[in-house]
Parts: sequence; C-alpha cells; structure tokens
Amino acid sequence: MKKRSIIALTLLLSLLLSGCGSTDSEKTENNTGKKQTTVILNEVAHSVFYAPMYAAIEKGYFKEEGIDLELVTGYGADKTMTAVLSGEAHIGFMGSESSIYTYNQGAEDYVVNFAQLTQRAGNFLVSREPVENFNFEMLKGKNVLGGRAGGMPQMVFEYILKKNNINPSSDLTIDQSIDFGSTAAAFSGGQGDFTVEFEPHATALEEKGDGYVVASLGEESGFVPYTAFSAKKSFIEKNPETIQRFTNALQKGMDYVNQSTPADIAKTISPQFPETDLETLTTIVTRYYDQQTWKEDLVFKEESFSLLQNILEEAGELSNRVPYADLVNTDFAKKALSQ
Repeated sequence: MKKRSIIALTLLLSLLLSGCGSTDSEKTENNTGKKQTTVILNEVAHSVFYAPMYAAIEKGYFKEEGIDLELVTGYGADKTMTAVLSGEAHIGFMGSESSIYTYNQGAEDYVVNFAQLTQRAGNFLVSREPVENFNFEMLKGKNVLGGRAGGMPQMVFEYILKKNNINPSSDLTIDQSIDFGSTAAAFSGGQGDFTVEFEPHATALEEKGDGYVVASLGEESGFVPYTAFSAKKSFIEKNPETIQRFTNALQKGMDYVNQSTPADIAKTISPQFPETDLETLTTIVTRYYDQQTWKEDLVFKEESFSLLQNILEEAGELSNRVPYADLVNTDFAKKALSQ
C-alpha cells in the first residue's frame, strides 16, 4: 500500500491537539428550549449525494435531538480525516477507506465508523460528445479525468473497469493530477475525453453543453459502502450520548428521504444548494433516488465492510486487512432504529 504523508501527519497532529476531545463545555440554548451540544461535522464534499444528512439539518432533526451542528466541508477524504484526528472536528463524513488507512498506520486513537449513509457510488461518467449505447470498451485508448489514488471514487471506477475486463493501467489513461472538485472545470476547459463527476457537476456539464452523462457508476458497481460517519475512538467513548443523538437525527433524515418524493426532497434540501435551481436539483435527486443510493438504516454491516476491503485489495491499496469489530460500531445505528 502506498504511504500517505497526510495520514502520517494527522497521526502526529492527533497527539498534539485535543481541542475537540469533548463537547461537554460547548453547550448553548436555542428556541427549541432544549440544551444543545455543539458538534462540528466535517464532510468530504457538499453534494446532493448526501441528501439524508441535509434533510436532517433542514427539517430540524439535529436540533430536536439537542445537537447544534456546525457543518464544514473538507474537500477530500484526506483533509476530512486530518480534521478529525487533529481535533478540528468531532465527527467526519467520508469514505471508510480512510479509517482503514489510519488504523494500518498504527494510530492508537483510531477512527471508528458508526453510521453508513450511502450504499452506492454517487458519481457519473461524463463524455465530451453524446454516446449512444455506451459500453466501457469505448474507454480503451481514451483519457479520463479520475480521482485521487486510494480514494473511493477512483477505486470504484477501477473496480468497474476490471468487472468489464479493462485494465486501468494499460487500456486507458486516467489523469489523477487534478484537485478534488476541479475536474469539471478542467473538462470544460478541454482536458480529457471523459470525466468522473459527482453531482451537481455532472448535470451542470450537461446543462452547459460541455458534457453528457453516459453511465452511472453507482449502478455499474452495485451496492458498495461508499460513505460513513466516524469519530475517534476516544470521542465515542467519552460522548456516547452525543453520538446517539447525532445518529438518531440522521436516521430521521433517512426515514424522510425514503418516505418522500424526489420533488419534496429537492425542495427540502434546496437551502443547502442556493446556486442550483429547484428543477435541476429535482433532476439530480431523482437520479440518486432511482438508483437506491440511500440505505433505509445506518447499520454498517460486516459483509459491506468485507466488500470494501476487497475493493481496496484489488486496487493495490491494502496489504493488511483490518478487524471489522475494531473499526465499526453498530450499536448507535441499531438503537436509532428503535427511537
């Protein structure tokens, strides 16, 4: 497995900093009349892909549970993990592969996953020209703007290529030099024949006439544990009530999206995406809704964690498998189902 200097740095920072070790002293009152505990959540990206979380925010479920949520966008799993390990954030929301990397780097106070949100990949393959009856053989000899090595977007893309008997190293060129979130702009500027994009970038490229969605990586990959919420082991041990209330709010958000129409979901989360008009937002939500992106519960099952490690191994990013019992805690998610 490739060494990641950013992970090594975060291990050092986690020993030096402890600003977010406890939320006990960070409590305020709001108009619910309930004592609120401040929780800083660092998300890997701000995307409609994570609609249940934004629904929980906009419907007031976190406040109902006594959580005063501060949402920060990390723009990359490495940065989100850094924030959690260094104490800048209480909870991280990212691909669980980062928790495996950190564990294998020898972190004593490692990060534990306690709630899984998405069960499919949330990105789409976008071509420069319209393609009828796309198949992955069409990528041979092409240049594709991809993701960071060792990150879920890139690994799932490679996983799909291999399922279609395409060698990611020799059958095409995958450009991994572009910063997270900047590939759509680079594609509009003329780089690449194809690009792998999350929403709203995939739809934005279509609306500008700069690209055309030809495949959903979520549908092509099948069910994979794409994103989860996690926190340092010590934080979970010191703040179990906070983690439970946070998880309860998330489950309410999951229930809402699974019981609502895409149009209603889009309207609810629209304040989170002021730059996107409601019609476009509804189109994006419908794409995710129709491919069963979101789980009905937050329980991160062992078979899903095993699949994740299989994907990491196939990508050449994992030499030592890690124990499910160490890196996943399902107690909070299971209890949230009974609330």
